[in-house]
Amino acid sequence: CRVDSTLRRYAEKLGFQSGINILDRADAQDVINLLRTRMKLNLKERRFPRKTTIANIYSKAVNKVASVEEVVLEDYPHFVKETNDLIRLYEAYRVYKRENFLMDYDDLLVYLRALLEKNPDVQQSLSQAYRYIMVDEYQDTNKIQFDIIRLLAATHNNIMVVGDDSQSIYAFRGANFRNIMDFPTMFPGTKIIKLEENYRSTQPILEIANVIIGLARE
Repeated sequence: CRVDSTLRRYAEKLGFQSGINILDRADAQDVINLLRTRMKLNLKERRFPRKTTIANIYSKAVNKVASVEEVVLEDYPHFVKETNDLIRLYEAYRVYKRENFLMDYDDLLVYLRALLEKNPDVQQSLSQAYRYIMVDEYQDTNKIQFDIIRLLAATHNNIMVVGDDSQSIYAFRGANFRNIMDFPTMFPGTKIIKLEENYRSTQPILEIANVIIGLARE
C-alpha cells in the first residue's frame, strides 16, 4: 500500500482540491527555515533552535501524539524559553503546508489515519483490497501506525506481525512497545509463534541478555 499514491487518489476527501505534493525531510526543513526567517526568529542575539532541531521537535510531537510543549519539556529543556515561539512557528508551518497542498512524511501517517477514520467507504474498500497484512519490527510501531493497521484489517483481521517484545529502541521517536504486548488482546484469536533459535549471538551474550530480560516486569 503506497501511502502517497493512496492519499493522492483521495485528496479531495481530505480537503486538498488540487492534489498534494510530498515534502522530503530536507524540503520540510527548508520550509521551516523560510517561516522562521519571516517571523524573525533567526536573529543571532537569541538562542533559537536550528531548522533540523525544529523539524525533529515537530516530528516527535506527531509521532508521540504529544504537544510541542510536552516534547520541548521532555527532550529539549534547554529551549524551554522558546516554547511559545516554537508553537507559533508550528502553527505557521501547518498553515503553510495546507495552503500549498503539501504534506511531509509525518503527515502521510496522520492523513492516512484521518482518511480511514472519517470515510467508512474508503476504509472498507482499502481493507478489502489488502486482505493480508504483514508488519515487520512491530515493537517499534507508534500509536498512529497501530490505528492505521487496525483500520486496514477491520474487515478481515488477517494480520501477521513480526517483532521482539524484549527489544524496543525507538521510544524516543514515538514507538510504543504496548503495541506488541497488547496485540493478542486487540486481535482476539491471535496465534503466537515463538522464534527461539538465535543465529546471531554467542552463548555468553545470550546468557547475559537473558539475565537482563528476566528482570523485566513484563
